[in-house]
Amino acid sequence: MAFRLSNSLLGILNAVTFLLSVPVLGGGIWLATRADGTECERYFSAPVIAFGVFLLLVSLAGLVGACCRVNCLLWFYLVAMFVLIVVLFCFTVFAFVVTNKGAGEAVSGRGYKEYRLGDYSNWLQKRMENSKNWNRIRSCLQDSKVCKKLQDKNWDRIQFFKADLSPLESGCCKPPSSCNFLYVSGTNWTKVPTNSSDPDCNTWVDDGTQLCYNCQSCKAGAVATLKRDWKRVAVVCIVFLVFIVIVYSLGCCAFRNNRRDNRGAYRGAAWKGGYA
Repeated sequence: MAFRLSNSLLGILNAVTFLLSVPVLGGGIWLATRADGTECERYFSAPVIAFGVFLLLVSLAGLVGACCRVNCLLWFYLVAMFVLIVVLFCFTVFAFVVTNKGAGEAVSGRGYKEYRLGDYSNWLQKRMENSKNWNRIRSCLQDSKVCKKLQDKNWDRIQFFKADLSPLESGCCKPPSSCNFLYVSGTNWTKVPTNSSDPDCNTWVDDGTQLCYNCQSCKAGAVATLKRDWKRVAVVCIVFLVFIVIVYSLGCCAFRNNRRDNRGAYRGAAWKGGYA
């Protein structure tokens, strides 16, 4: 009996996915076990390992189910793929809804923008206001030395004010412009008496290990970065969803082919048995 085209395509796609899952799983294990890894890397290793295991098991089920005509494995594969489609669709919609609100504010005479936590969605605000979440994020930011670029720059005052800073650099590495502190270097500012009502003016510490990591502006910078990244991920998810739906359709065809072939083989065996 000729091998079905849908089974062949599904087998090839799952063989490629199986090979791709190995480095994903290996990368997650490496992040979790490296001796000099940061807390942030160890934190992200768990979802990477989980995703790698999921890809490994599902692709293996699809490969064996399609090529060896094992219906139970192909059924498991289709259920897992359906769940993945639903999860990806829900996440994509959620990401667009949550990141729809909020943007940086232009500051007169500055090349960078400044960010306020209250401008973003309530869901993101609550995540950042949670002390446990923020302590973990702040540790990641400090470990990644997000302000090191500004510390290494020998900009004068005019060069700094014209610089296009990232949301994290603007929110975490310098005091808000409303504080009117005196510029010394990228992360070194002299505090002066101010009439600003911004609480970040008192939170700022002229210490390379603290700076404005506890400021509301730093939380807003983290949210702005998360918003940008989630929108990019959501666009990728849309493309991936189209691909997954096509693969799922191939899986349904392969499952139908297996049932048809198995039914034909059973009838053939019964017919031969009747004339034995």
